[in-house]
Amino acid sequence: MQVRMGLLNKHPDWSTEQFRAYWREEHSKLASQLPGLLAYQQNHVTDTAQRGISYKRGPESVDGISQLWFDDSTRMSDAFSAALGAKLIEDENHFIGHLRIVTAEPLEVIKPPPPGAALKRMSFLRRRADVTPEVFAHEWRVVHSALVKTLPGVLGYRQNLITHRESPKGHVVGYEGLPIDGIVELWFENTETLNAAFASPQGVKTMQHATTFIDEITTFLAEPFVVV
Repeated sequence: MQVRMGLLNKHPDWSTEQFRAYWREEHSKLASQLPGLLAYQQNHVTDTAQRGISYKRGPESVDGISQLWFDDSTRMSDAFSAALGAKLIEDENHFIGHLRIVTAEPLEVIKPPPPGAALKRMSFLRRRADVTPEVFAHEWRVVHSALVKTLPGVLGYRQNLITHRESPKGHVVGYEGLPIDGIVELWFENTETLNAAFASPQGVKTMQHATTFIDEITTFLAEPFVVV
């Protein structure tokens, strides 16, 4: 399973309301036609506060994050090489000011609740400079995931380990061109339970471990919209 994630910044001439409505009601009609697409979800960013944690935040700022799931990288590449891919680019240029793409390997640690049934927090992770990609992957997927599972009130948890980067879309870059190692999806009932989870002894232990391999955690609250 592969997930293609778009990091979207709206066109500067568009209001947030215009951007959200067009993305949800118009662009979704095109993207949902991609051959081999298993699922497609939009995440409309509603809050950029560093909720629940007091951790070093990175410079990233986005208005939305798309998620498109495919069986594998070959089917994903084939989907965007078709004529529909050109139509998507034309439409993206209409309402998106800046678009970057990452491909990731998703790992569902705790099955998330149905979209809209809980508060969703997404976070961009950047590893410490002295930590290799291999060490980061192990600490995150083996050690840290076990700690997050102990947080009181956590309703869902997915890790997306990034394997490919385009900045902007269509221009493949190395790590320094888009230095994000992983994207976290966490679900809680509300902001109160989120804050309480990270303030708990389990939360303190979890974040202490984070300091051993993560340099930056940039969090967003997102409102999910399921297209496919």
